[in-house]
Amino acid sequence: MNGALLLGLGGVLFALAYFVYGRFVERVFGVEPDRPTPAVTRQDGVDYVPTRPVVLFGHHFASIAGAGPIVGPVLAAKYGWGAVALWVILGCIFIGAVHDLAAMFLSVRHQGRSIGTVIESIMGYWGRLLFLLFCLFALILVIAQFTDLIAGAFISTPPVATALLLFIALAVSFGTLVNKCGVSHVVASFIFVPLMFACVYVGLRLPLELQPLLGCSPATARALWSLVLLAYCFAASAMPVWMFLQPCGYLNSFLLYAMMALSIVGIFVVAPAFNLPAFTGWQVPGTTDPVVPMLFVTVACGACSGFHALVASGTSAKQLASERHLRPVAYGGMLVEGLVALIALIAVCGLTHAQYKEALAAPGASPVDLFSRGVAAITAKIGVPQEIGVVFVSLSLAAFLITTLDTATRLARFTWQELFLPRENRAAGRAPAAVPAPLRALVENRFLTTAVVIAITAALLFGGGTGSLWPVFASANQLLAALTLLGTCLWLLARKRRVLFVLLPMLFMITTSGTAIVTLFRQKLDAWLQGGFKAGGVLTLTTGCLMLMSLLLIAFGASALRRSLRNRAN
Repeated sequence: MNGALLLGLGGVLFALAYFVYGRFVERVFGVEPDRPTPAVTRQDGVDYVPTRPVVLFGHHFASIAGAGPIVGPVLAAKYGWGAVALWVILGCIFIGAVHDLAAMFLSVRHQGRSIGTVIESIMGYWGRLLFLLFCLFALILVIAQFTDLIAGAFISTPPVATALLLFIALAVSFGTLVNKCGVSHVVASFIFVPLMFACVYVGLRLPLELQPLLGCSPATARALWSLVLLAYCFAASAMPVWMFLQPCGYLNSFLLYAMMALSIVGIFVVAPAFNLPAFTGWQVPGTTDPVVPMLFVTVACGACSGFHALVASGTSAKQLASERHLRPVAYGGMLVEGLVALIALIAVCGLTHAQYKEALAAPGASPVDLFSRGVAAITAKIGVPQEIGVVFVSLSLAAFLITTLDTATRLARFTWQELFLPRENRAAGRAPAAVPAPLRALVENRFLTTAVVIAITAALLFGGGTGSLWPVFASANQLLAALTLLGTCLWLLARKRRVLFVLLPMLFMITTSGTAIVTLFRQKLDAWLQGGFKAGGVLTLTTGCLMLMSLLLIAFGASALRRSLRNRAN
């Protein structure tokens, strides 16, 4: 097996899934292309904005991709390339893409609210409250993990810092020209897309290195970059969607498309051989990591991601101009992410198992850096200088990470605000109780709610243990997907529609992710007891809270599922 064969096979299977299985899922849910969407009926120019599908796809894909389909497969390669590839392909088609389409569809049918609103209609007020708290925890983990990854990229590859800061300025200018000055998307794209690629050259010539500039250590420089990124998250969340979110996602998507195209051409021309084993056994040699369930939660976003449900039902659903765009944006977006995951896997499979372990163990090494150098090594064989290749690939990933960051912060703001929505009282036939005016003013103030989210994230980020944050984030992410699928099952059962295609993935995801998070809780607790609070206290408390909330939600869901099955039988 080589990279070209694997990528070709994956691409063919993804294309078949889009046109065959994706249409089946659409029919079961009852997509209506002519039905007005919340973006149209609730248009406000800030969050609810009808958006052209090509722009929305760029934003959605940039938001859901981030580093997830890169970091996960690269770290999971220790289990064997065959095991990872099988999970990426089958997981994307039958679980991840279905999950994403379901989340966006249900949000569109509930006025663009988050999937938590759907949960309340089935599990009640306390079910909604628990689910939203779980979402908030998961989002804060996303922001903390991706902030740390970008800060690390700025330290290891300084040209990325220069180029990304220039990107942000270009994105704001693009959004202002298109939305306030009447410049068309086409004209603006012809101007700004070349400028974005020119930033790579500027970054190479003027790398922004904080250590020599400020005379500080790499750890201090990383902390300073983290603070800068959190400040950016605050601005991006509080400002109108057209100013940061849409233009950043849209413009950055061209970077990833170019990176993907370059990688695909390189893989098909070079056909890199695989030196990693296809399967390393049910337990990785020299470790205590079992393949099941850790393979599934380590790959995470490359096959299925609960974070996608928050994007689909948080920002993307509020911009969907027609239900006709659901399959291209949601189902198609997940399949393209699966393609990125296969590219990431192929990028490291040229290493032997010993080289792979040594590369990850090197000081300052990261999965993102390993991927960038792997792709650059492949593309160097088709004439792209390796130095430029490393910077370009690193920059593409950092650009997507920044889009995921601002989307996650905005979603956390939405989630925080929805926590305080009143309990619905359908049984009594009365309108929901009004939120007291002083509390409403605090909750609805997007600047204050964003500040709360950033403060909690900073406490986690600087509280210790960020180096081992990925497994906790990935497990919470998979659990969130399982809970979203559980809500989808209940929604389908209530309408007496087919449910097996969602029920089986939901049971699988709950089993694997639930086992993983219990395992992680025990590991972090042991670290806390042996090395003190700094060694594992923050992550022990985080995983403990996530575990408790997920158990309660599963109990709520099981009770509702039993009632739905009883009603369906009658």
